[in-house]
Amino acid sequence: MDEKVDILLAIYNTNIEYLKQQIESILKQTYKNFRLLISDDFSEKEEIRNILKEYKQKDKRIILYWQEKNLGYNKNFEFLLEQANAQYIMFADHDDIWYPQKVEKSVEMIKKRDVDLVYCNANQINENGNMIQKSYFKYKNVPLIKGKNKLMLTRCIGIGCSQMITDTVKSKMLPFTNEVIAHDWLASFLAGEGKGMAYIEEPLFGYRLHQENVFGGRKLAQNLTRWKEENGKNYQSYLKYRKEKVIRKAYLDGTNMCMTYVQKEEHKKFLEKLIQYYENLEKSKYINTHIIQYFRFLSGKNLGKKMMKEIIIFHLPILGYLIYRL
Repeated sequence: MDEKVDILLAIYNTNIEYLKQQIESILKQTYKNFRLLISDDFSEKEEIRNILKEYKQKDKRIILYWQEKNLGYNKNFEFLLEQANAQYIMFADHDDIWYPQKVEKSVEMIKKRDVDLVYCNANQINENGNMIQKSYFKYKNVPLIKGKNKLMLTRCIGIGCSQMITDTVKSKMLPFTNEVIAHDWLASFLAGEGKGMAYIEEPLFGYRLHQENVFGGRKLAQNLTRWKEENGKNYQSYLKYRKEKVIRKAYLDGTNMCMTYVQKEEHKKFLEKLIQYYENLEKSKYINTHIIQYFRFLSGKNLGKKMMKEIIIFHLPILGYLIYRL
């Protein structure tokens, strides 16, 4: 295998030790034909600049970019995608730890299956790098897809730091529309419009969970606890959380994003019906009887526990309030 891989790392005021561990883990990959493109989004920490320059001197595969103003997370990733020219592209978080064969096994799988996207499993680690969950797939009930599936149109399949995409997907992603909320969701959707995807069940990196993570990797109960501390514990507060943080942020906003990229008419009609479903859910206050639509749009392999939670939150909000209010 000699295909070039571009690894994209967007950073901003990151923890120095996390950053060093991540860069070192990438440089130690068994697959050698890659570039590590790093874009610093106008960090305030001078130490970050110095550390990156040191790594650049040690390894010519590192390409550094310094933003002259803060672009924000999405625009910084868009910038990196514009710089990428490899056949395969990977997204890296600044605080994870990649295992040595992450790139190699991703290339092997994307070629073997002849797909546009591959995503892998991860072990969840804490601030100190100690394992707290052995399989992110099982812990978060990540959908498992080989080839094509309706879920590629309705969910984010695989977190960005687990993905490898083809240059075909990259070209379709650019430029970002104003509706882009998550580059990984967009990548999986466009792979669904293309040759599909495959997954690697083996954990190939440590996905770090720490206090600076806002929502990623946390349980519903943990996110809801944070919300209640700031917004109150009554039923109206719960309905607001359900509408703004669950239905809209985690589902509807992503669907609206996909609508700005959709090419196939059958997919467009499917998404239009999905949007109607979400908008109908937003209006319900105690119970929503359209559960059959849920199974039409959102059910799939490996989603057992997640499906139960979603059905309760979407269609039985009063029950969800009673369960999660404690």
